[in-house]
This record gives sequence, structure tokens and C-alpha cells, in this order.
Amino acid sequence: MAITKVWLDESENECTMCGACEAVCDAVFEVPEKMVIKAGVDFTQYEAEIEEAAEGCPVATIAIEKDGSGKRNNF
Repeated sequence: MAITKVWLDESENECTMCGACEAVCDAVFEVPEKMVIKAGVDFTQYEAEIEEAAEGCPVATIAIEKDGSGKRNNF
């Protein structure tokens, strides 16, 4: 299953800007003031790192969609 979308979902919790996601995968995540997903990144190259960052997010704000399903995969 390929990751087709990654986004910041703050519907339940806000990003704490801890930088854990950037430490795991700085090719995709950047935390200048608040976490952002870098534009133009081929997520398929970083799937394991993206999933690790999502699993390690202390407030679960990283959302991932696989195979264009339109559904968020929770970690």
C-alpha cells in the first residue's frame, strides 16, 4: 500500500512543534514554527520514515492516506 497523502490533522489535538517528525524524516517534515509537509516530495520514497514519524507523534496530528482511499490511517 503506497502513501498517497500526508497532512497535519489538528481536529483533535494541536501540533506541539516538538520536532520529532522532522528528526525522523526531514525530507518530508519541517518544523520552522509549526510542522509543515514539504511540497513536491514523492512519499513512496519515505514510507517507512513517514509511518515511524506518525507513530511517534506525541499528539497524533500526522495523518496518512494510502492508495488514494480517502481514509485516514491511524497509528
